[in-house]
Amino acid sequence: MSAVLAAVLGATLAGCSSTGGKRAEERAAQAAAQGRAAVNTPRWKFAMVTHSGDGDTFWDIVQSGAKQAAAKDNIQFLYAHDVEGNRQAQSVQAMIDSKVDGLIVTLAKPDAMKDVVAKAVKAGIPVITVNSGSEKSKEFGALTHIGQDETIAGEAVGEQLNQRGKKKAVCVLHEQGNVGHEQRCEGVRKSFKGQVENLYVEGTNMPGVQSSIEAKLQSDKDVDAVVTLGAPFAPTAVKAAQQAGSKAEVDTFDLNAKVAAALQDGSLGFAVDQDPYLQGYEAVDLLWLHKYNADTLGGGRPVLTGPQIITKDDAKALTEYTKRGTR
Repeated sequence: MSAVLAAVLGATLAGCSSTGGKRAEERAAQAAAQGRAAVNTPRWKFAMVTHSGDGDTFWDIVQSGAKQAAAKDNIQFLYAHDVEGNRQAQSVQAMIDSKVDGLIVTLAKPDAMKDVVAKAVKAGIPVITVNSGSEKSKEFGALTHIGQDETIAGEAVGEQLNQRGKKKAVCVLHEQGNVGHEQRCEGVRKSFKGQVENLYVEGTNMPGVQSSIEAKLQSDKDVDAVVTLGAPFAPTAVKAAQQAGSKAEVDTFDLNAKVAAALQDGSLGFAVDQDPYLQGYEAVDLLWLHKYNADTLGGGRPVLTGPQIITKDDAKALTEYTKRGTR
């Protein structure tokens, strides 16, 4: 819990408690841990609309953080998603029409989202962007952006590949038109001393993803690293490398329980964690702080939640958190 939030919670609960002080703060922490509201503010309604596809474990973790913060902050939390930009924008419009008190959106397809975010801002609905679109967040009128800088994250991957002595990498993009994915691969290319090639696949067709990676590895024996841009695609890339008879190391952006296990058994080299739980949690919490106390964070700059390079040495300590769905 941040110092600002602790102070706000302490002040709020002290005002309605016969004892106040430390005991009130302890009750707030206990309530939050039990999934009960720790504040007595109105039951505002916040909505999150993302560009996620179906079955993406990354966004399950984002929702886990958002829901826990919503329970603590006495918030009614709504969630919608669509991988297609125009349909995502339609979902945002539906949330505006239902008169939500706050919006959390992703800007993976910023051109599709620009007008509807402007409508939300014009309607007096505070907006926070998460995960993707940090460079457009302020321009579109959002309070702040929460996530990692995708180019910096890509550069961290390139530097890690250099340390591992790799010479040629394939960057697997599973969602065409996603600006964040392009930035990740460009970041890898910027810092990696070897060669980087982009491989575009259809992320909703996992057998096709495996076939495409396998074919690439069979046709180009010089590839010694495969970088996937999402945790669900890492095990598929490992299978593809095995089927192709390739010794290329598979590395990935993002972390989940399967990735943590694969790091421990050595089938994956490293992962880049941007802490999706924190993105969801902080987005809801910062909207609540803004509604309650007109607070903002970041000073006009993104609030960064990553990147953090996770290796075999780190994975064991994170297993407990990945199993419960918070890392």
